[in-house]
Amino acid sequence: MDNINLYIVIPFIILVVVLIAYLIRRNFKDKKKVTENFIQSDLKQDKHQNH
Repeated sequence: MDNINLYIVIPFIILVVVLIAYLIRRNFKDKKKVTENFIQSDLKQDKHQNH
């Protein structure tokens, strides 16, 4: 009985860890894109205000 539970629990734990790592990595990429877009939009506003 315990072996069957291990065969179910271990892959589930691995799947959860991989999913968490994927989401964290994706969050960092999205945060970087948002920061770059914010900087670019801020620069564009400065150009428009100077003219």
